[in-house]
Amino acid sequence: MQLEALQNIVVNALEEVKAQDIEVLDVRRIASFTDLMIIASGASTRQVKALADKVVEKCAIAGIRPLGVEGQQEAEWVLVDLVDIVVHVMLPQTRDFYNLEKLWAADSTRALRHSTG
Repeated sequence: MQLEALQNIVVNALEEVKAQDIEVLDVRRIASFTDLMIIASGASTRQVKALADKVVEKCAIAGIRPLGVEGQQEAEWVLVDLVDIVVHVMLPQTRDFYNLEKLWAADSTRALRHSTG
């Protein structure tokens, strides 16, 4: 599957469950393990888990199985590894603390902004 198509599936899945502040970072120049990182926030641990579950569900429908899913138990930060895209779904306070956008966007080719509510 083309990277752009997979990105659209992930972003649409996140939007469907009302993710907040979706950011798409192109990290191809600085990371060998993935091409894009998609970061989004959920208002509660329940929503964070639901967002990650929806991403996995929509990818499965498209025939894509994640390499792994981590953090579902605590659901403060759930990572979905789709190989070409790594999805981070976090509580706002967890996202603020780790500040992945600053860490990766500072060196990435350019943050592809996709902001929501």
